[in-house]
Amino acid sequence: MDTIVALVVAAVVGLFFVRGYLKSLKKQEEKAREAAARGAVFSEGPKSQHPHIDTAWCIGCGGCTSVCPEGDVLAMIGGKAAIVNGHKCIGHGLCAEACPVGAITMVLASPSMAADMPRLTPEYETSVGNLFIVGELGGLALIKNAVNQGRDCVDTIAGRLSAGRLSADGTRQVSPDVFDVLIVGAGPAGISASLRAIERKLNYITLERDEIGGTVAKYPRQKLVMTSPVEFPMYGKFKKTELSKENLLAFWNVVLNRADFNGRTGEKVEDIKKGADGVFTVVTANNQYRARAVVLALGRTGTPRKLGVKGEELPQVMYRLIEADHYINKQILVVGGGDSAVEAAMGLAYQAGNQVTLSYRQGAFGRIKERNSQRIADSIRKGKVNVLFNSTPVEFTENSVVLDVSGARQEIPNDFVWIFAGGTPPNDFLRKIGVAFGMQDMTLDAGNAAKEAADSRKLFATVG
Repeated sequence: MDTIVALVVAAVVGLFFVRGYLKSLKKQEEKAREAAARGAVFSEGPKSQHPHIDTAWCIGCGGCTSVCPEGDVLAMIGGKAAIVNGHKCIGHGLCAEACPVGAITMVLASPSMAADMPRLTPEYETSVGNLFIVGELGGLALIKNAVNQGRDCVDTIAGRLSAGRLSADGTRQVSPDVFDVLIVGAGPAGISASLRAIERKLNYITLERDEIGGTVAKYPRQKLVMTSPVEFPMYGKFKKTELSKENLLAFWNVVLNRADFNGRTGEKVEDIKKGADGVFTVVTANNQYRARAVVLALGRTGTPRKLGVKGEELPQVMYRLIEADHYINKQILVVGGGDSAVEAAMGLAYQAGNQVTLSYRQGAFGRIKERNSQRIADSIRKGKVNVLFNSTPVEFTENSVVLDVSGARQEIPNDFVWIFAGGTPPNDFLRKIGVAFGMQDMTLDAGNAAKEAADSRKLFATVG
C-alpha cells in the first residue's frame, strides 16, 4: 500500500512539473510567433550572412536560440529552431557553434539581397585584378571579420609579389615611387591590413579621408563595441569580447605607434586607374600615388543619407552624434528607428534638462538589438524619451520642427535635429573604377569565420 501511495505521489509531482514545463514551452512558442510576425512586418529577410537550419537534423534543444548577442534572431517554433528576425543577424556564427548536431550552417542572403554587393573571389579580389575589398563593404560585418580579411588579403598580395605575379614581366620589381600595396581606409580592416604589410615587410601606405579608426571613431562616446577573440597583426591574441569605443581606439593607437604606421589622414580617394603595366594610380584631392595592389577597406556607410526635407540645410540639423554630454537644456529631435537613432536618443535624453523626441516612420521598433529594445522601453516608461511612431519630418525651421504624425501635422519647438537614416554605400565610386556587382556565394567564407571563431575561443581558453 505504501508503495502505491508513493507511486501516486511521485506521478502527481511529475505531472505537476511536466505541466509547468509544457506551459513554459507554449509561452515561449507564443513569443516566438509574435517575434516572427514582427520580423515579417519590419524585414525583407536576412541582408547578408545568416544561419541556415536543417530541420531534418535539428533536435530541438534550443541551444542556438540563447547564444546570439543580437537577441531574438532565432526561436523555437513547433519544436524546431527557426529564423524569426533574420534582419538582425550580423553573422556572429555562435548559433552554428552551439548546435550539438551540426544542423546550422552560415549562408548568404538571397540573390536579390546581394545584388548591390561587389563581386569578390574567395581571396577578396574584385573583377579588377589585384584590387581587393575587405571588411563590411564586402558583405561580412563584425570587427573580427574585418581584421581577419585585412590580414589574409595582404598575405595573398605578399605571396603574389614573391611569385612575381604583380608585375608585367613576371618578376618582382622594386621602384621607389611605386608601393607594393596601397590601403584605402583606416578602420578595423585597413589597420589590420597595414600591420600585416609591416609584418610582411611590404612597401605600403594607408590613406584615410577622416581620422584613424574609420567608422569606429565616429561612434558615440562610450559606445560598447562587440568583438570576438582574434589574432591581430603585430600584437597577437586579442581576447576581449566587449569594450568601449575609446578603449578600442586606444588599443589601435598603441599598436600603430609601436609599429611606426605609415598612414595619411585627410586623403579622400577620388579615382583609381590601372595602367597597361599593371600599376594602379590612386588619385586624391591633393596627391597621386602608384601601387601594384590596392586594398579598399571603406565600410558601407559612405555618405549619410538625407531626407530631402525643407530646411534640412540648417546648421542645427546633423547626421552624427559623438559627444551627447555637450548638449544640455535643449529641445531635441532624433529621426530614425535603428540602433544608432535609439542609442543617440537615449544618450541625449539622460543629459541635464534635455527634452528628446524620437520620430520613426514605422508603427514599432523592429530592427534594433535586444538590449536597445529593453533600454528604449524603459526610457519611454520613465518619460525620458517621447517616441512618435508613424511620423516623418515635413519641415525644419530655426526654432521648430513640423512633423506628419499619422496623417496630422504637428509642430514642436526645437534646438537641434539628428537624422539617422543610414548611409549611401560607395557603389557609384566602385562602378566608376571598374568593379563588377552581382551575386556572390559567401557561404564558405561565413562558415569558415564561425569555425575560426570557435577554434580561437578553444585555443585562448587553453593557453590563457
